[in-house]
Order: sequence, then structure tokens, then C-alpha cells
Amino acid sequence: MMLVSIIIPYYKKKDYIKKTINSILKQTYKKFEIIIINDEPGELSKNILSFLKKKDSRIKIINNKKNIGAGKSRNKGINIAKGKYIAFIDSDDLWKKNKLLKQIKFMHKRNIEICHTSYEIINDHSKTEGVRKAKLMNYKKLIKSCDIGLSTVMIKKSLIKNLRFSNLKTKEDFALWLKITKNGKIIYALNKNLTQWRKTDNSLSSSVTRKLIDGYYVYRYHLKFNVIKSLYSLLILSINFLNKAK
Repeated sequence: MMLVSIIIPYYKKKDYIKKTINSILKQTYKKFEIIIINDEPGELSKNILSFLKKKDSRIKIINNKKNIGAGKSRNKGINIAKGKYIAFIDSDDLWKKNKLLKQIKFMHKRNIEICHTSYEIINDHSKTEGVRKAKLMNYKKLIKSCDIGLSTVMIKKSLIKNLRFSNLKTKEDFALWLKITKNGKIIYALNKNLTQWRKTDNSLSSSVTRKLIDGYYVYRYHLKFNVIKSLYSLLILSINFLNKAK
């Protein structure tokens, strides 16, 4: 069995983190390490995570001295990850119990370096509000629409040896997927609902203004598009997002 490093940035998710960790510990695939990067300085978060650490020896806690954001926190986790594969999950999302096993088998059988899965959208009360189906994504498709749930992604560590998440407040994962696919890599799709992504009203990912600003930065500064092309690409991205939300 191959080791999977599971990376979780933690910031003000005390109402959900226990359920997230439990969904990982219940996985049918058992060879993993959990790296939690605590991005919420203070004793409360340390106490919450220290209590969770006692549940399983595979859990590691990294405490940031100051808040640095989810992207940089995940980069810290990548730097110390020992697994051949890396899986990401946010601290309020959930995995179905066979998520890791099905994804490992899917990737190993096809010799795939990165893939994502379909996922359910849930609210604060864990009620399902929708489903997003996983689709095979290349650079051309990804520029127009980011149809990848971060908490569904599994990737070979070797693929991101020289790549990391950006320091944007949102869209930091979008920027990384574009970097990966820009050189011809494909993000494969496992069309099974193996993850539950939680949509909360006060999350950064729900802020339309923040998404628009960061989306522009991805095109303008990460992909080096000119102003007109950046604005046009952002418009297409926004239209596709609105179509998905219907």
C-alpha cells in the first residue's frame, strides 16, 4: 500500500473539524498521514487540534505563528508530506468512507498523476443542495471554467515537485491547476460522489467580490494575459459559474 499525505489547513472551523477528521479516520484505505496546518493563532485552536491529535497517531499538527492563508498553509504541508500521493481536504468538508481507496485504485490502474472526483454540495446543516460531476479537464477547458473541487483532488507528489499554491485568498487552487495543465497535463475525472463540499454563508469561497478580484489576478499575473484578455476570460469564467449555479 502506498502512503497518502492528507493536507488540511485549519482556520475558524471548530464546528466542523471533528466531523472532517472522523470522515478521514473512517476511510477503508488506512495507509495515510494527516497533516493539519493550524492557521488560526491562539490557544483555542491549539487546544481543539491537540484534542483531535489524541484520536490517532497518524495526525500531525503544524502551528503557524501568524495567519498566512490556506494556500501557503497547504504549501507547508506539501513540503513535509512523506506520501507518494497527496490528497487535500478543507476543514469543513467530508469524505465518503471509500474515497481514498477508489481514487488510489483509479489512479494506479491508469497510471494517472492527478485526478478529481464528483462531489455533493452541502450546507451548514449537512443537507445536500446539489451535485457537481467530475469532468476530464485540460488547460483549454480549465481556463473557461474551474470545475474541480479542491477536497476531491489526489495528486502524485512528484507532479508538484516545483509547483505550489499561490497566496491568493480564493482561487489559489485554480491557479495551481492551470499551472499543472498548461504544459499538457490532464486532470482526470472519477465520476463518483466521494466528497461533500460544505458551502457556508460566511466563507471566503462564497464572497463574489473576492472571487472576481482573485480570478482577475489569476489571468493577469499568473497566466500573464493582457488586461483585455484577462477581463474577457474572467467574464467567461463568471458566466459558466452562474450557469452551474442554476
